[in-house]
Amino acid sequence: MLDSDDRAILRQMQADPSLGVPDIADRVGMTAARVTRRIEKLVAAGVLLGQEAVIDWAALGFSVHVSLRITLDKTQARAFDEFIAAARAVREVIEIQTFLGRVDVRLSLVARDLAHYQQLYRENVLTLPHIADIEALMDVANVKSERRLPL
Repeated sequence: MLDSDDRAILRQMQADPSLGVPDIADRVGMTAARVTRRIEKLVAAGVLLGQEAVIDWAALGFSVHVSLRITLDKTQARAFDEFIAAARAVREVIEIQTFLGRVDVRLSLVARDLAHYQQLYRENVLTLPHIADIEALMDVANVKSERRLPL
C-alpha cells in the first residue's frame, strides 16, 4: 500500500511533526507539490488522520494520571453504549478504550491532585452506569509512550 516515497514522507512527519511541506520535500528529495499530493492521498486513504498537539498535563496542573479498568454488567443490553456515553461527558477523562476479556473498558483520567481525583472518583466515576467492577491504577512513571511506527 505504501511505497518508499510515502514511507519517507511519513518518517519525516513522525520524526518532527513541526516540519512544513517544503522542509519535508527537501529532506526526501521531492518537490513541495509532489509531497503535498502524496500527503493528500495519505489523508484520503485514512493513513494520516490529522495532526495534534501533545499536551503535558502536569504542566497545566494535572499531576495525577489514573487508569481505571472497568468491568461492566453485561446483563444489560445497552450497558456499553450507556456507559461510554456517560464516560465521554466526564471532562477529565482523556481516553476511553474497549476490550475483549474480563476488563471491558479502560478510562484514562487526569486530576490536579489526590483530593481532586478522590472527588472525581466519587462524583463522576462511581456514578457511571452499569459498573460491575472497577480497578484503579495510578501512574507512577511513564517509561515509554510511543506512537511512531517503524517505517
